[in-house]
Amino acid sequence: MVARLVIAAPSSGAGKTTVATGLMAAFAGRGLAVSPHKVGPDYIDPGYHALATGRPGRNLDAYMCGTGLVAPLFAHGSRGCDLAVVEGVMGLYDGAADQGELASTAQVSKLLRAPVVLVVDASSQSRSVAALVHGFASWDPEVRIGGVILNKVATDRHEHLLREALGESGVPVLGVLRRAPAVATPSRHLGLVPVAERQAAAVSAVAAQAEQVRAGCDLEALLALARSAPPLDAEPWVAEVGERLHAGGPVVPTLTLPLGLRPGGTPMRDDRPPRRVAVAGGAAFTFSYAEHAELLTAAGAEVVTFDPLRDESLPEGTSGLVIGGGFPEMYGAELSANEPLRKAVAELARSGAPIAAECAGLLYLARSLDGRPMCGVLDADARMSERLTLGYRDAVAVSDSVLAPAGARMRGHEFHRTVIEPGAGAEAAWGLRQPERRLEGFVQGGVHASYVHTHWAGAPEVAARFVERCAGGPVA
Repeated sequence: MVARLVIAAPSSGAGKTTVATGLMAAFAGRGLAVSPHKVGPDYIDPGYHALATGRPGRNLDAYMCGTGLVAPLFAHGSRGCDLAVVEGVMGLYDGAADQGELASTAQVSKLLRAPVVLVVDASSQSRSVAALVHGFASWDPEVRIGGVILNKVATDRHEHLLREALGESGVPVLGVLRRAPAVATPSRHLGLVPVAERQAAAVSAVAAQAEQVRAGCDLEALLALARSAPPLDAEPWVAEVGERLHAGGPVVPTLTLPLGLRPGGTPMRDDRPPRRVAVAGGAAFTFSYAEHAELLTAAGAEVVTFDPLRDESLPEGTSGLVIGGGFPEMYGAELSANEPLRKAVAELARSGAPIAAECAGLLYLARSLDGRPMCGVLDADARMSERLTLGYRDAVAVSDSVLAPAGARMRGHEFHRTVIEPGAGAEAAWGLRQPERRLEGFVQGGVHASYVHTHWAGAPEVAARFVERCAGGPVA
């Protein structure tokens, strides 16, 4: 059992990330092994969590991975730790649209049997804070709100009024934080600026957040609350993949095999050529889930990271390429200027090698981005847009691809302020069912490119299929 807290708020903008990251860093500074987690599909906040704790920031997404995997993924990430801190998403009870509590912070707190600390922006209220906290604490009896941290408190007098109002609420005040510009993290069109783009400044901001939390919060009371969480009956998730077995004809249904073993314990695929999967990283491609690399490794791949802003060639021996999300629109000139790498990616695509590209990766594979030449793998052009596209997606694979057979259903998420024209190729990647029905993405040879982000822990056979194609195996 690991001690654990969920950091939630009545709404976005209350200061969850500042408080959660500050708590992680403050407890890590005391010598505790702290496991960082984030509810939902967010890629950026976990980067700050990792900086605060020295461990990978991991996501807990009940929509993309299913409710049954939330506790196992949590147990996997927190194995061997003294404390886990889970940052919520949006408001405490906000989840997937038209899906009730699904994917909400409240649901995740119940699945983890974890106490909740409510971060309240108190900047424009005094006595009303008691009514607000009472409402959140009583809305769902299964959600245990164990304390409140008051944020953006103006003066000692303001603090006195807030504490007095909350005195009879039954919910203790576990921290009071003043307004502090030093802890602020800059934002832009998709949220906070990622750690990879502001390393030194990010280190300073996290240190300031830790100091603010140490000065304003009762760390002993918070740790005691975390340790009051009951035992969690969940086996840790293990990076397992389904090996696709062939018997001279139809594909045998997928089997779940642990970490590269055949039934009976003998190593699998040891007679196949090496599979090196290059994964794009650096400042332009910061969006990834830790479990993807773990699943690729379990499927028998060697995962190697490269930086399209700096490296002029793919890693030697690359037999597959994964280009995740990020902010290529912020680095369009630099990406375009790296012509040797653009040509190498195009050549790899022409060879039929598997390439999985999500969102930023889709833009990088396009013919152009905001008028600048990109890799030219896809006959499509991308540009920035004023419109934000955001939300969970229920997707069906339209074409056989290196990620999924036609007809396979997956859940994903879109989050971008760009458009690509056309929006789908002659062979589309996905048919989306909501919020409107449309075809989306491109399947072209070994390329699967789409705006839709997916979490492979919810469909580990994706990694097995991709790595099999790296070894020259069939995908149908």
